[in-house]
Amino acid sequence: MNISVHIPKSARYTIGARIENKYLDLLELARVAYFINKDEVENKTRKISDCIFLLDALKFLISTMWEAKLLSHKQFEQVSFKLEEIGRMLWGWSESLKNFEKKNRAFGGAGKK
Repeated sequence: MNISVHIPKSARYTIGARIENKYLDLLELARVAYFINKDEVENKTRKISDCIFLLDALKFLISTMWEAKLLSHKQFEQVSFKLEEIGRMLWGWSESLKNFEKKNRAFGGAGKK
């Protein structure tokens, strides 16, 4: 997120730093979720939900910067597009885990010999 260099110094070390920290937290949490064992679907789903929550906080901070005129329209558009794409990826990941639970559900002994 190469935005902080374009933010005025008065906001760079406050909201700019907070956005960078949230973004890094999101990356770290997504990495943790990725490496959770597939057998721990509930734990993995919880971590992905936490990622989505962090992403929403990040979107809020970005829109706050835009409303305070600390970001240009072009910068806001570029960042918003990327954040929306990340959101779609996280939701897709979350939905695939729900489908994974349905696909791997045991059928009360049917098919066993």
